[in-house]
Amino acid sequence: MALKIIGAGFGRTGTLSMKAALERLGYVKCHHMVEVFASANQMRMWDEIGQGATPDWDAVFNGFQAAVDFPSASYWREIADHYPDAKVILTTRSFESWYKSASETIYAVSANMPGWMKAIVPRARRISRMIEHTVWAHVFHGRFDDYEHARKVFEEHEAAVKAAFPPERLLVFEPKQGWEPLCAFLGKDVPGEPFPHVNDTAEFKKRVSQMKLMQAVPMAAGAALLAAIVILFVLFQSP
Repeated sequence: MALKIIGAGFGRTGTLSMKAALERLGYVKCHHMVEVFASANQMRMWDEIGQGATPDWDAVFNGFQAAVDFPSASYWREIADHYPDAKVILTTRSFESWYKSASETIYAVSANMPGWMKAIVPRARRISRMIEHTVWAHVFHGRFDDYEHARKVFEEHEAAVKAAFPPERLLVFEPKQGWEPLCAFLGKDVPGEPFPHVNDTAEFKKRVSQMKLMQAVPMAAGAALLAAIVILFVLFQSP
């Protein structure tokens, strides 16, 4: 099955809403980072791609008709070359609002994953490595937290996508525009229901809070162990 839709927009440009919209229009399934997390095979393939393996795009997107969000958006040019008949959708928003959202959600989760978790939990280690290599290092050169560098990457990315495709193959789209421009571009009837707006910011912030709490686990365990040693020392030193 060849991809019919390639999403070139970065994560946090409404990609989860776009996934829901495309699946509603019949592009089932739509690849997204949530699909990577849910599949050991997807995680393995993207981890290998991030470490430099030659991608087998047909294997990566087997069973998918569309792809949006990271990590596929990091490789939009290669994927578009592999599927020359696929249409491309660049989801977008202002840089300022995007950076704030990405900083508080996807980047915050990556930045706050406890080191001890990555050291002893193989799945956590693979997730962290895959995201680092396919997103933060591959796209932002390890400098996402440099605001002006991130702005430069964001703006150059959008300019490159717009320059790479003719108008009949590319749609620049903000999900707040609703069904009409998307359906016109894809030649689909407009559904008789509101355009999906999936906001998972609260869930991301919950995960970040959990990560920060888990960072304290080794310190708490160490403190408890030290207290136990002190108590034992005092007991055994008592006359």
